[in-house]
Amino acid sequence: MTPPQPAQQPPAVLKFGGSSFQTLAAYGQLAESLAERVEKENTRLVVVVSGQPGETEQFRDRLSKVNPHPEDETVAGLLTLADTVGAQLLATALHRTGRTSTVLAGHQLGLTTDSSFMWARLEQTDPEPLRAALAENEVVVVPGGQAADKEGRPTWLGKNSSDLSAVAVAAAVGSPACEIHSDVDGIYSCDPHLITGARLLDEVSYNTAALMSLYGAKVLHRRAVRLAQRHRIEIVCRYNRPPFPAGSVIGNAGSSVAAVVLNRSSAALRYDTEELADRAYTVFHAANIDVVRLTSGPLVAVTGGFVDLPEFQRRNGLVPGEYAGVPVTAVRGSHVVTQLADCEEDALHLSQRLHDHVNRPGAGADPNAPLLELQGV
Repeated sequence: MTPPQPAQQPPAVLKFGGSSFQTLAAYGQLAESLAERVEKENTRLVVVVSGQPGETEQFRDRLSKVNPHPEDETVAGLLTLADTVGAQLLATALHRTGRTSTVLAGHQLGLTTDSSFMWARLEQTDPEPLRAALAENEVVVVPGGQAADKEGRPTWLGKNSSDLSAVAVAAAVGSPACEIHSDVDGIYSCDPHLITGARLLDEVSYNTAALMSLYGAKVLHRRAVRLAQRHRIEIVCRYNRPPFPAGSVIGNAGSSVAAVVLNRSSAALRYDTEELADRAYTVFHAANIDVVRLTSGPLVAVTGGFVDLPEFQRRNGLVPGEYAGVPVTAVRGSHVVTQLADCEEDALHLSQRLHDHVNRPGAGADPNAPLLELQGV
């Protein structure tokens, strides 16, 4: 009788954003680290990657020079190529180390979306393509943000959606955790590159991470957090350079946080009436774009950027909203207050003042204290 075989452990799922690949040499350096992990842990890996910094924007610029108003299907098909290039470069770097590797692009991955093309929504996952690729390769490399609709046409999961790809892959292969590598080691009380005194948040609940992401925090994709919550996948944030130290962990646990969210690519739009603002919010939200309906007037905040606001409103028959500033949001527990700054420089100063305020000694004693006092700080 053949002795029972030990259960196959699920592969480790890792994501590396574009900041991990500042130079071409970075692909070889990362490949060496991945090959070492395969050897030491006797495991297989699924590695989700983004393109090099600026490559997506270069494709977008070239496209706009050919057609200033390109159709979404073409945009989705072209912009995702930056991540495909990155995936192939990492795969060939892995081959050079002697490890077996293959690339599964969006149309091969088993992730099916609606036909939104831009900011597509995941509808179905078939784990078989990943399982088959892992059976024959030590490392499977996945270009982030890619999927396909039911007709096999390329779709894009939206800006910074490599996180969403990574969590979807982890769910497909049954991994209990997903490691997100970036140029910061986790979620901070504000952007540490911009604000002094920003603190690393060691444990963050799914709800808090999703809330901060909705208001523009760049560390994690909001829909990735919600998908991880549904599948009980722990998200481990790591720095993207060896030895890849872990920072924040996103899961069921997590104490109340005091933080300020600033994304300089976010924009608030002011409409003539509350009804026009409500309609604009509904249209943006239906297109899977992260948007917040502010309560301080007929205002809509489109968070995270990478949306051609005039073109989107024109295509969808919206009365154009007037630019109202950069939203800056203070978070304490489940309470949020958003203020608007006239420009990026003012947004930086406002964020620093708000961050100093919510993190002053004693400010966090009551996590449910209202934030109305922050107005006018």
